[in-house]
Amino acid sequence: MTEKKRIAVGGIHTECSTYNPVLIREADFHLMRGDDLTASAYFAFLPEDDVEILPLLHARAVPGGPVDRAAYDAFKADLLARLKAALPVDGVYLAMHGAMFVDDMQDAEGDWIKAVRDLVGPDIPISVSYDLHGNVSQRIVDQIDMFAAYRTAPHIDVAETMKRAWAMLLRCLRTGERPFVTWAKIPVLMPGERSSTEDEPAASLYAALPGHDERPGIWSADQMVGYVWADEPRVTAAAVVTATDKAEAEAAARDLAGAYWDARTKFAFGPVTGPLEDMLEIAAKSETRPVILADSGDNPTGGGVGDRGNVLAALVERDWQDALVAGITDAPAVDLCFAAGKGAILELTVGGNLDPKGASVKAMFEVLRLDEGAGGAFRQAVVRTGGITVVLAARRRPYHDIADLAALGLDPGAVALLVVKSGYLSPELAPLANPNLMALTDGVVNQDIPRLESRNRATGIYPWAPDATFTPAPVRSARAPE
Repeated sequence: MTEKKRIAVGGIHTECSTYNPVLIREADFHLMRGDDLTASAYFAFLPEDDVEILPLLHARAVPGGPVDRAAYDAFKADLLARLKAALPVDGVYLAMHGAMFVDDMQDAEGDWIKAVRDLVGPDIPISVSYDLHGNVSQRIVDQIDMFAAYRTAPHIDVAETMKRAWAMLLRCLRTGERPFVTWAKIPVLMPGERSSTEDEPAASLYAALPGHDERPGIWSADQMVGYVWADEPRVTAAAVVTATDKAEAEAAARDLAGAYWDARTKFAFGPVTGPLEDMLEIAAKSETRPVILADSGDNPTGGGVGDRGNVLAALVERDWQDALVAGITDAPAVDLCFAAGKGAILELTVGGNLDPKGASVKAMFEVLRLDEGAGGAFRQAVVRTGGITVVLAARRRPYHDIADLAALGLDPGAVALLVVKSGYLSPELAPLANPNLMALTDGVVNQDIPRLESRNRATGIYPWAPDATFTPAPVRSARAPE
């Protein structure tokens, strides 16, 4: 009987706006260690008859500000200790995001992946999966052998992408073929809201990727948008190709990079978009429902704080009726609601608790519902002021899934106006929107990209440099054969 291949599995997955003042701390991560990892639905695709899975650690957090250095160091030390105990291994799979920032550390994923490479040595293949909004560096490329990234935004192919990275690693171990990574930086940075794969030109650019996969020697051709709200040197769009054929890999990377560059001026918002007041005017005149309004500058799934009360303040000022704001992060307000109890009427100051630049709203609220959840940081309260219902969360989080609202007794399809802290809408909410509006609100993930402070990014990046020129220059991994 053939000896099973021993494959170590781990990773870290979050997205960090360097403009966000709120650190992501250890308690903000969902951790899977050892058997918890292999038992999770997230990694349900791993079991194979000829593989012995060696589960390490996987940490995943809602996007936010920089990761606390102590938390990062503890996670990395735990992962490496488990990996050391698991040696020898035949391969490593790391499920990453790619846009993590750790305090003042540049290229955090490069640090994480290199630490794994240093421990397993130069001969062990490493495969990684990434979010298309992740950032790539030569340091990362020089440590890995296989790379796969999401091809949809909104992300509906997460599991498919992870399986693709896993399948390449299995192919490598089963056949003895040794692929390598070739990549080309593209001096363009777009917010996800301007590069949804449901809209042009991204729709066509990403639809073309499977065709590149069919080229001789190509295992995976991937197009990275990058993460625009990270002010660090590695941040750009990129074409990343996993292959065994050098010439074909360079040609594919050059083709992808050139096509993305040529399309740079065509990226645009999908939904109706504009200043908050303009969007509220449209919503007020709408004869259809539900109008869904995205508060884009405070989107927690993009790295926003999630506690700004700006939209709520505008609704209160207009005495808006039949609106649901889902939601605002405000732990002190949630605690006051729990102390007062269901049915209580009390004065609350909502919003601006985490981000001092955000607006807050002081008003009388009725406590409609209290949800203990897992307790403490997971508690939620549903309150109402006038004709506006508000979901308050003790912990930073999005409300992009219908089930999360239904669990609180709320029906997003039954209100005239639903406000969510989002950019492009989630696959669940988008079909409900009638119409779909996106407000260009302020916040740490605001859409006014040319005005973002840029101290550490490379120069010559579009849209900061609208007249820049570019010729793709693919570079192979240091691990590629001579």
